[in-house]
This record gives sequence, C-alpha cells and structure tokens, in this order.
Amino acid sequence: MDAASAVRVGALFGITENNMRVTLTRLQAADLLNLIDRGFYALGQQGQALAEEVGAWRSIEQQVGSWQGEWVGLLTHTQAKRDRKAQRVTARALKMLGMQAITNDFYLRPNNFSAGVGYVRTHLHSLGVDPSAPVFKVAQFDSDMEDKARDLWPVTELEARYQQGILDIEQALERLPKLSLKDAAKESYLVGDSALQQLVFDPLLPAPLINESLRQAFRAKVQEYDQIGEQIWLQFLRESS
Repeated sequence: MDAASAVRVGALFGITENNMRVTLTRLQAADLLNLIDRGFYALGQQGQALAEEVGAWRSIEQQVGSWQGEWVGLLTHTQAKRDRKAQRVTARALKMLGMQAITNDFYLRPNNFSAGVGYVRTHLHSLGVDPSAPVFKVAQFDSDMEDKARDLWPVTELEARYQQGILDIEQALERLPKLSLKDAAKESYLVGDSALQQLVFDPLLPAPLINESLRQAFRAKVQEYDQIGEQIWLQFLRESS
C-alpha cells in the first residue's frame, strides 16, 4: 500500500495524516513493514509472520482433530523476566495459541491439532516465543490437576460470544446495503475487526470442553461477512485513489 492510501484510510477513522505517517515509521522500525519504494510499503518479515497467523482463521478448523484427552505444555522459565518486549511477544503468542497458565511458568492447551505438539511448537516459535522454551505432550494428570486444566478457559463466556457474534453479523449484513460506500467501509471494518479478533484469539477448544458446532457456525458467518467487506474495501480504495 502507498502512504497516500494509508492516510485516506486513517482519515476514515479520524486519524490525522501526521499520526498515520508516524505510525508507518514505527511499524517499519519494528520490521512489521518494509519501505520498498518512496511512499510504498509491504509487510516486513515480522509482519508477514503475524499476517500468516492472523490469516489462518479462514482454514484453521481444518487443522483441528479429535481430542484424546492429552495436552500440549509449555514452560516459560527460560524467558528473561526483565525483557518487556519479549514478555509482550510471548503473551500475544500464548493468547493466539489458546494457552493458559495452570501453574507459574507452565502453560497448557488441549492437544487437539491434527499435527500434534509440533504444530503448536512451530507456531509459538514463529510468533516469537523463545526457541529454548520446552514444548511437549502432557498426559495422565491426577484427577485434581485434570479438573483444574479443564476449567482454565471461560467456556460459558466463549459460547455466549459465538451466539452474540452470529446475531451481530446478521444484523450488520442487513445494514450494509443501506449505507453509503464510505460508511459501509468504516462499519464493515469495525464489525469485521471485532469478529476477527474473537476468532484469531479463540482457543479452539475441543468437544466435550466446548460446543464446536457453535464456533464453526460463527466462523462461517464471519467468512460470509468478510467476503462482502473485502469487495466494499476494494471499491472504496479504487474510488478514493
């Protein structure tokens, strides 16, 4: 994207040109963007890795298999406690992989990806988790620890958000045809962004821990909205150029 288009997009949300250009510079410094020509940007190495993880929401359900009651564990004791940037990166990666702390420096998620522990290990490392942090299979907890593990995620809240999310998107789909192109672009971004955040940070819990069908129905509804929103934004960018 060129900087001028980024400025126009920022204006749609009340962001000043100066703030947008400062942000572009900061994203470049963080290797999230690369300046490929004067005023033109592409994703940097870190930006590409993050974009791949975020973009996986469309197909991630295909990576989920049946759950046999085992877990994936991660120990973060090797993480430098005073390195705040590394701590933030690790926290984001843990959230994106749906991992929760069961004890200090010991994180878990159900081992329900078809590719097993290796899938989680690869994605944690690609998101910036210290490669020396052990990632391993966990099985045969005692009954107390097993109960504690199964209660790490707010399942009732997650299911309620799936249901509300489906309703919100259905209502948003009814509104879009009545909006101007500018208003439709803004609303489709805000509604889509909220839904995508929910999916990107969804822990992808297996049955019987959660209602998988409800999550899949929500994801399908987001995909429908995303396709319509993409067309709106392509038109908005063409007409704004």
